[in-house]
Amino acid sequence: MRSGGKQGSVQGMERTHLHILGGGSRSRAEQARIAFALGHHAEIYGGLDEILERPPADGVILAAEGLVPGGVAMLLRRLEAAGIGLPVAVTAERWTIDAVVDAVRGGAIDALALPLEMGSFARRLTRIVADAGPLLERRRRQQDARRLIEALSRRERQVLEALAAGRSNKLIARDLGISPRTVEIHRSNMMAKLCASHPADAVRLWLDARLEATAPSQHNASDLAIETVDPCEDHQGGSSCRRQA
Repeated sequence: MRSGGKQGSVQGMERTHLHILGGGSRSRAEQARIAFALGHHAEIYGGLDEILERPPADGVILAAEGLVPGGVAMLLRRLEAAGIGLPVAVTAERWTIDAVVDAVRGGAIDALALPLEMGSFARRLTRIVADAGPLLERRRRQQDARRLIEALSRRERQVLEALAAGRSNKLIARDLGISPRTVEIHRSNMMAKLCASHPADAVRLWLDARLEATAPSQHNASDLAIETVDPCEDHQGGSSCRRQA
């Protein structure tokens, strides 16, 4: 997700491709100016269709809040459907704690207040890049797990869900209104389709399929909210900024 070497870096950070998506034209231009001033490369997209037409292969997406109905989770699904699995940081001029929590739960790697301030953005971008590797690995596992689970029949998926909830075959049979022997058959077929040699492997896949919603990044949502909305340091242009961790 990075390119180049020490040349063009800021404080030892390698040059990063920033994909500035949505928002007003002035805001996009200002974000690009900050990116270039820090030695990074910036691409500007007026809307989602533009980035879907030219899918980037690496870097970080800075996406305006409210870009698509359904929030960040829907934006990520649209991007992933087009083969774009890059980390997404959401930008907005004003943040509430609830909005930050929603963004993070939806899968955003960070929530950034606009206008960007060069020094604080450089520090946040360093952390975003450091967190991106583990985030992308979680998403890869999630996509693989979802693909396998989608191949299950409705009953096999019900058995897997009950198994992940810790229910025994007897309890699953009672809940589904089928015999324990039938549960065993569905469970055996489910394990084979998931290539799981042990029930724990099947449960792990079920959990992986939900990782994006439960652990979208290494940040704590409340920490992000404090960093984003609390005025704590001088900001170019007089706007408030985030407290740095």
